[in-house]
Amino acid sequence: MTRTRAIHGLGGIGKTTLALHYAHTYRRDYTLVWWITAETTEQIVTGLAALAMRLCPQWAITAGAPERAAWAILWLQWHPGWLLVFDNVERPTDLHHYLGALPDGHHLATSRKGAGWHTIAPTMPLGLLDADTSADLLCRLALGEQHTPTPRQRRQARELAAELGHLPLALEQAGAYLYETGTGLDEYPALLGRVLDTAPEGIDPQRTIARIWQHTLSAIHTRNPLAVTVLHTLAWLAPEDIPRSLLIPLAPDLVDLGAALGVLHAYNMISFSTDRQSVSVHRLIQTVLRSPAAEPGTYAPGRREAEHLAQQALPHQDSDATIWERLLPHLLALVATTPPGCPPSTQTADTYEEAAQYLYRQGRDAHTITLRAATLTQRVQVLGDTHPDTLSSRSNLASAYKSVGDLGRAISLLEATLSQREQVLGDTHPDTLSSRNSLAYAYKSAGDLGRAIPLYEATLAQYEQVLGDTHPDTLRSRNNLAAAYKSAGDLGRAISLLEATLSQREQVLGDTHPDTLTSRNNLAGAYHSVGDLRRAIPLYEATLFQRKKVLGDTHPDTLRSRNNLAYAYRSAGDLGRAVPLYEITLAQREKVLGDTHPDTLTSRNNLAHAYKSAGDLGRAVPLYEITLSQREQVLGDTHPDTLRSRNNLAAAYKSVGDPRRAISLLEVTLAQREQVLGDTHPDTLTSRNNLAGAYKSVGDLRRAISLLEVTLSQREQVLGDTHPDTLRSRNNLAGAYQSVGDLGRAIPLYEITLTQREKVLGDTHPDTLATRKDLVAARRAAAGEQQPDTATPATALDLQPHSDTPEQPV
Repeated sequence: MTRTRAIHGLGGIGKTTLALHYAHTYRRDYTLVWWITAETTEQIVTGLAALAMRLCPQWAITAGAPERAAWAILWLQWHPGWLLVFDNVERPTDLHHYLGALPDGHHLATSRKGAGWHTIAPTMPLGLLDADTSADLLCRLALGEQHTPTPRQRRQARELAAELGHLPLALEQAGAYLYETGTGLDEYPALLGRVLDTAPEGIDPQRTIARIWQHTLSAIHTRNPLAVTVLHTLAWLAPEDIPRSLLIPLAPDLVDLGAALGVLHAYNMISFSTDRQSVSVHRLIQTVLRSPAAEPGTYAPGRREAEHLAQQALPHQDSDATIWERLLPHLLALVATTPPGCPPSTQTADTYEEAAQYLYRQGRDAHTITLRAATLTQRVQVLGDTHPDTLSSRSNLASAYKSVGDLGRAISLLEATLSQREQVLGDTHPDTLSSRNSLAYAYKSAGDLGRAIPLYEATLAQYEQVLGDTHPDTLRSRNNLAAAYKSAGDLGRAISLLEATLSQREQVLGDTHPDTLTSRNNLAGAYHSVGDLRRAIPLYEATLFQRKKVLGDTHPDTLRSRNNLAYAYRSAGDLGRAVPLYEITLAQREKVLGDTHPDTLTSRNNLAHAYKSAGDLGRAVPLYEITLSQREQVLGDTHPDTLRSRNNLAAAYKSVGDPRRAISLLEVTLAQREQVLGDTHPDTLTSRNNLAGAYKSVGDLRRAISLLEVTLSQREQVLGDTHPDTLRSRNNLAGAYQSVGDLGRAIPLYEITLTQREKVLGDTHPDTLATRKDLVAARRAAAGEQQPDTATPATALDLQPHSDTPEQPV
């Protein structure tokens, strides 16, 4: 078998059975065979997490699903020769990451989809069984393994198999019914015709299955009506791992529930887990049961019951993580299977919102989009388009889109929400101001500072007018405006505003209020940005001390302070203090937030950067690689943080002397940033700058200079003439000119850059000193001395943000 193979065909065709047969036949050829239900990315994560539980139960039982999945990937990377079976893949692209990250084994995928595999894996389409094989299978199932069919029975079996469309699952269900009830092979077609006598001409496997199962349901109903209700309810949930405890409200008497499940199991309509504490139902059964369209405004069979089960099963605390994780696939299935015309419900909307909030608090806001979109749809239908709860849902959905880097949709939603809040609540209502602040933040995230800063300024003016100059929301708005000034490179105004905000927060809220500590941290960050480490480091140290005292040693804000102080030490060249502090912060975040929380991934990335700064590339590169793998898995392939990891890993490859690999990764990152963030987003410009530096390192100076010239022009236009990033581009372009011996253009550019850096950053900022050194080297080269290659591209740092988050979903 090739390294990867996909089997595709109609549901019920036998894809899973074939994969099981292959895995069983060749199990001794592999070091490990593992089965993963792969209809969604969440299920893939769950399957990998289960592998970790099997391989290392002592550790895995204490970890969450994402951490266990990441561990399993690492184990597979270190232990080649395995077979992974991805069963029922809905989107072939979901496997991209896993096939790339796990090259040292075999992957076997099954899918109902035949399209979309051409760039993933060679495929093997699976067709219907032939007439003889179908008849043989039906005879064995209906008559028993020990019974030899008579010629008449065999003829009847062939006729019935044709009626069933030669579909393995249909044959299995029919055989189970015939065997259980003692019905003759020749009687079944007549019974089937009376149940559904409008079947179309020819072979239509989906309809054939529906005809079989409708008759089977009639037989089940005769034996146990509750079993039919249970099965219809199961049709709206995820097909795998449905806890029996979830079904208890359908039959509070456990004996009645057990009897109903037993009947369904006898007819092969469901299967039990090994411990019999959960059940599974075939997806095709679910599809058939959901197919009959209900009248608009009415519930399809089982739909109301499924929604009520979800509402009653909601955990009350985030600490019930195991319950949450088992329930989430079923909530997502409820969202995905909502039939047209299904009555909307505020209770169902609240259920989806609760689940979204749980994911958000776990740092998995990127996974909430489906739930938040469903919440918004339900609230619009029940409450109307401009009800406060609807507007809140729209804002929260925008936040989810922003978390995955889809700023276009986030901004569109936030603009609509702001317009509606202005109309319904008024121009200066607190919620309207909150929307205005959030929209400004989204503009800032998209690199559109031209719209962000005026909106922040207008919002601050309104807060001052409505709430007063020292109201906590006013102070928060002032803090956010300062952050926007900082992003625009206007560090003078940023620092002035941050100093004023800190002073006011100390006066109004007290010296150790969390918001005061945030201001202190942010002011330290601004000092850090202008290279004033003499003021930044003591302020970081004081903030860390106060946060430990007020919030505790492992509070997320305390960990943020520890991370930022480590960054300042690294900037000062004090790696002896920076590296241990980064290591401590990472260990604490792993313990408190989990192995794959976004803040933990930030710490992992920053520690890798510190190792790189210390010249310890042997530890830096693997840590960058692990972080990238985890971000791809947790945040998605094109999330801004994932792209930042990809950019940083490329820089590390360049540092270890592998520029070709670096260039390949930088080219991919640039293309993705152009697509996701836009052509002139600051991160896109960083990628363009770094790719130019990589081209320069391999001697491709023509492409390097061309790219640096474009980047400088764009940074001047987007960020302004004296933004630190613009100055970096100017310095790098001068270095490229110097590399090709064009000192006539290099020296004036260095001189301009030095003047601007002295003015903006100060005379002793590290960047100012670097330009002064580069200028001296260029002048010496012009005088005939040896010219060093001093210009280096900038690598985007993935650091903890220094500003308040403008608005959290409610």
